[in-house]
Amino acid sequence: MAAETSHAPEENESILTAAPKQVVRPFVRVLEGIGSCLRLLAEAARHAPTLPRQFGRFIEQCYLIGYTTLPIVGILSFFIGSVLALQSGYAAANLGPKQFIGLLVGLSMARELGPVMAAVLLAGRVGSAIAAELASMKVYQEIDALETMNIPPARMLVLPRLAAVLAMMPVLTIMSDLVGWFGGAIVAKYTHFISIEPASYFATMRQYMDFGDVLNGLVKAEVFGFAVVLVCCNIGLNTRGGPREIGASVTRAVVTSLILILVLDYFVTKALM
Repeated sequence: MAAETSHAPEENESILTAAPKQVVRPFVRVLEGIGSCLRLLAEAARHAPTLPRQFGRFIEQCYLIGYTTLPIVGILSFFIGSVLALQSGYAAANLGPKQFIGLLVGLSMARELGPVMAAVLLAGRVGSAIAAELASMKVYQEIDALETMNIPPARMLVLPRLAAVLAMMPVLTIMSDLVGWFGGAIVAKYTHFISIEPASYFATMRQYMDFGDVLNGLVKAEVFGFAVVLVCCNIGLNTRGGPREIGASVTRAVVTSLILILVLDYFVTKALM
């Protein structure tokens, strides 16, 4: 009985010592992830002069990031714009003038929904594929083989993807804006309690919007897309373990990217105001 009593303070002390570590550990992981991404970015930037010699890889990544993502961005943006016009028309029928529906849809798509939805779809469609490809290369020691041949993974695998996403995100965002505006115009014309002609819909948009609103969304899209690809590349290259870890890395990459988009959205919006 005395022996059990003597061990109790030691157990309590170990529990109290472990508790702060459990609290601090998530913050340490976040800081480690940020540091790892910055290190990967610095290494990729160091090899930036080699990008012209990797033009083929750059074009391939532009195809994968831009062309293959474009259909789903268009479909989703059409229905986002349609629903936005429908809800705006329902509110305007009871509360205010309906002629400003075009302005509401235009500003919402250009400044917020267009870049955010393009980045979210990029994370789900492209980011997951990048993380899976690089994680499988790491697990099956293909990354080690590249390093053995003195080929930096940041130069061959990361740099073309970062350059491609910077080139393709404005295209995806502009397409998202245009399709969303078009979807809103169709709903505004053919919904009986709205009934706004497309000419009036787009005239209000042209009157109250300027290029700065579209540019605001393009800046956001560039930041979101670059961050998503960088995070997915970093998580894929830092995968450890067996084939089971590939799926875990993909899940972690997509979840981290979505959280990062929301966090960056707040800070970038505040900086551009």
